[in-house]
This record gives sequence, structure tokens and C-alpha cells, in this order.
Amino acid sequence: MSDRKVPPPSGANNLFAEFDPLKGKRLEILDQNGTLTNPAWAPPLSDEQVLAAYKMMLLARVADLKAVSLQRQGRLYTLPPSIGQEACAVGSALALDRDDWMVPAYRELGAWLVRGVPLARVYLYFAGSEFGNVYPPGVRVMPNSVPISSQLLHAAGIGHAITYQSRKEVVLTYFGDGGTSEGDFHEALNWAAVFRCPVVFFCNNNQYAISYPRAQQTRAKTIAQKAIAYGIPGIQVDGNDLLAVYRATREAVDYVRAGNGPVLIEGETYRMGAHTTSDDPSKYRESAEEAEWKPRDPLLRIKRYLIAKNLWDDARDEKAREEAQAQAEEAFREAEKWPANSPDEILTHVFAQQPPEMARQAESLKRYLAWKEGR
Repeated sequence: MSDRKVPPPSGANNLFAEFDPLKGKRLEILDQNGTLTNPAWAPPLSDEQVLAAYKMMLLARVADLKAVSLQRQGRLYTLPPSIGQEACAVGSALALDRDDWMVPAYRELGAWLVRGVPLARVYLYFAGSEFGNVYPPGVRVMPNSVPISSQLLHAAGIGHAITYQSRKEVVLTYFGDGGTSEGDFHEALNWAAVFRCPVVFFCNNNQYAISYPRAQQTRAKTIAQKAIAYGIPGIQVDGNDLLAVYRATREAVDYVRAGNGPVLIEGETYRMGAHTTSDDPSKYRESAEEAEWKPRDPLLRIKRYLIAKNLWDDARDEKAREEAQAQAEEAFREAEKWPANSPDEILTHVFAQQPPEMARQAESLKRYLAWKEGR
């Protein structure tokens, strides 16, 4: 085992040293009332940037609620609501540069929107179309990854390629608290640490792995402290605090871009909705717990902050919600216009060069569909 010390994080303010996970300190900048409690760590964001971030969070919330409604109507398939986790998604994705990479799981709606994924493509994906994973040129976002934590290995691989080719991009990848119980989590962090891959591992600790509570996932006091075993920095942040999420991720992005190796961030948040639209959370969690987390709503927090600065009010908020609703409805209308996938299109974007076995599968599917149509 190497005794190489972890190099100090870059930047004038040593955020990772101050909020070392073994100190039991969590980074919070805005409390649930929207009050600056830790102004010394406030990120250098302009009022316009914070306002734009809030509007993106609002769009993600409205679009998510729209998707759930469409699923209940049978117009979308099973999907994972992201309500309650908008600050983690938007705040972290805003910290990336244009040429950086994002490797998501499946509950990153706000981050997809920040990175330039059209909302229509998100709806298209949950309508069952392969084209829902095909993004415009220049959008460096990998497709959804539903198998838990498998995307972490993809992120480490992309990071390794960046290091090998002496490039300066950064990879941001997302996973849940339940994902840290998978072997892929260990393998990805260990590999990235050993080879100093420029990867920011962002854990959305939303308190539940489907129905399994966070307290029963691990004996570790925090997810962030798991970083210590890999010799990399880790930090726990209030995941419902947009400013804290952005500040921690921006510091991490700068750190890994400088060639220091990966960082682990734990955003402590709450999955306000169901795991998926086929789940019933009332079977495994109490309504009192949900009520306890409700005032910590990330949208409510940043809205109160903006109102206190005279940058926002209820009238403008209502108008912004109406605009977001119109945008979501237009995006779904666009998604509905897409034709159903042909057998060839179903397999088009799986490999750059289709292997023989997949070609045989495609031919078998065509024969079956032809037989079914003609019988």
C-alpha cells in the first residue's frame, strides 16, 4: 500500500480540509429559510446566475411532475421521479465547463437540462424510444445507466482516457447511497484514485435505496468518509443547498482538472417522491419523516433567498412556473411526434460497429415481426 499523501486541494480556501468528513462537519451555506449561514464559503455567483439556476430547478420540478402525470395516463412508461433532488443536479452540473463529461444514473433531470439535453429527448426516452438517448452534437452526456453503479466504471474509464491522452476535461458522475454497496463503486474509486483519473464522484444520498434506508446501507457515519480509504478527498454537503452543492463541486472540478486525482462528494438530500412510478413509499417510510423534510425543499430555500434579496417575488414565481409548464408541454408534443423505432433503430446506438451476434439478433427480430404481422 502506498504511503503517498493526498495532495492539498487547489484554491485559496481549503474547503476539503475545513470540511474533512472525519471532523463531522457538513458544508451548508444557505439554511432552510434561505439565510446565509456560512457567507465565507459562498461561491462567486452573480445574482443573475443564481436566478437562472433557480429557474432551471423550477423547470426540472415542473417537467418531472408533468412526466409523472403522463405516466399515470399511460403515455410514458415507468420513470424515476427526481422531485426533491434538484439542487444536487443543477448545482453540480453548473460547475462543469462545456467540454467536460457527465455520466448520469437515472435521476439527474436538472443536470441533463443544464448540460444541454433537450427535454423532449428525456420524455422520448421514457416513452421507450432509443432516440431518447441520442443527444445533439457537442452535448457530452452519456446515456442513462439503470444497472446500479455500473456507470461509475464508465466514468473511471473516460477519466483514464483523458489522463492517458493528456487532456484537460473532467468527468462528473452520479449515483445513489445504495450504489455505494455495489462492488462497482469500490472498483471505480480505487481505479480512479490509483491512476489519478479526473473524476468527480457525486453521491445523491437521498436516504433510501428503493425501500432500504440509508442507516442500514453502511456502518460508516457518512458516505463522504469512504473517500479516505482510497486516499482521495471527500466532503459532505447539504444537498438541498444549491450554493453549497455548486461550491463543493466547483472546488472538486478545479482540483481534479489540475491532475490531483478524483474527489468524492456526498450530497445529503431526500427523495420526496417514489423510487419509481411503480413504487409506493408509504409501505416503508412514515409520513412524519416526509413532513420533516418538506420545509427543506431545495426550491423553497433558494426562492426565499432570492426574495430576501429583492430579486424575486410570488408573482414572478407564478409566471415562471407557467412558462416552465408551457415548455414541458411543448417538449412532450415534440416527443410524441417521433415515429416508433424500427428493428434496425433499436440497435443502432449500442455499438459503434455492430458485432455479428447483434446483427443476427436484429435479423431474428425482423423475421419475428414479419411473421407476427402476416399471421
